[in-house]
Amino acid sequence: MPATAMNHFTILTDDVDGTLAFYADMLDLHPGARPPFKFPGAWLYARDGRDPILHVIGGKPKGDLVKGVIDHMAFTGKDLASLVEKLKARGIQYELRRLPDYDTWQLFFDDPNHAKVELDFDKSEQAAHA
Repeated sequence: MPATAMNHFTILTDDVDGTLAFYADMLDLHPGARPPFKFPGAWLYARDGRDPILHVIGGKPKGDLVKGVIDHMAFTGKDLASLVEKLKARGIQYELRRLPDYDTWQLFFDDPNHAKVELDFDKSEQAAHA
């Protein structure tokens, strides 16, 4: 049977609380149900709370937080202008561009663990403050 959808991404961190705060603030993802693993971490859910879309595994040394073969994780977003303002206010560097031939907005930035995050926004979104 072929794959039919992306289930989740997993990121590693040496700071679970800081990582959870970052994703709550930037993407409105929040911890929810998670099996009782013997290692720290969380499963983060979107507002609908149906399925975890980002797993966080904690207790990793800073030296283990290196980029691997996956370049980035992408999410669908809403309210581009507000997120750009939030990134600016927190001094987080970002790259904003339009996807050629589609006009979709793509916004890229790094999380506190140096994982690259992409958010894709509908072409109708306003980026006047970007």
